[in-house]
Amino acid sequence: MNVPQFPAGLAALAPDYDTILCDVWGVIHNGRAAFTEACEALVKFRQQGGQVSLITNAPVPNKQVIRLFEPLGVPHAVFDTCVSSGDATRAELAARPDMTVWRMGGDEGWEHDRFLYEGLGHTFIDDDRADLLLCIGLRDQVKDQPEDYRAELARAAAKGIAMLCANPDKQVRVGGKLYWCAGALADIYEDLGGEVIYPGKPCAPIYTLAVARLSELKSPPKRILCIGDSPATDVRGARLQGFDSLYVGTGLKQHGPNFEAEVTDLLADYGEEATYAMTGLRW
Repeated sequence: MNVPQFPAGLAALAPDYDTILCDVWGVIHNGRAAFTEACEALVKFRQQGGQVSLITNAPVPNKQVIRLFEPLGVPHAVFDTCVSSGDATRAELAARPDMTVWRMGGDEGWEHDRFLYEGLGHTFIDDDRADLLLCIGLRDQVKDQPEDYRAELARAAAKGIAMLCANPDKQVRVGGKLYWCAGALADIYEDLGGEVIYPGKPCAPIYTLAVARLSELKSPPKRILCIGDSPATDVRGARLQGFDSLYVGTGLKQHGPNFEAEVTDLLADYGEEATYAMTGLRW
């Protein structure tokens, strides 16, 4: 497999790209505070004429993602637009208006998760009589383990209910701790023979939506660089869409002193190739 290039900063790459699709959690903030250098790098890229779409697997619409930026210290000058797995999930739900939906889990409780589906007219019954299983996350991210849900998921899989996975990420790092996400439940569901629909990274719907929004807002992207901290979603998603990728080591994986060797091994473990890698996003 090809080894990524290891540039000193985004400045070395910027002349080759007009558009960046950048992950949020683990790249520009960690759920507790912004990564100042990463934010500054994206601001400078935009100042030089580039355009940026934030692209996140958060299982809520983009307005709920953006509302956290000011408290975390992320400036709005970082991006032109923001697209979430929640946006893409809502579009998938809108295409299935007559289905009865079973909601499973939620990162912030139904008062926030409702933004995924409010106004779409679905009927909700939280058991396996539903037509569609909307998996938002684990019911208790602190205490629950994905395997706790296997028997429940097995009943749905046996009935042939498709799962709509609102967040394909398996884990997310909040501060210094990892928490399970909906993607871990989707893994179990597929293992049980169930069908899973992934609107978010690494699948096409979220990328299509990001490119469309940038095209409407500014100009159609031509030379795209994807930035993220996950080989399984960010790097793989870029490859599947035919885009270059920049892996950054400020998210899921806590790297040691030998970053280049560690990243090479990490990518090989996932069977993926990143175009570039940096310890963290910086200009």
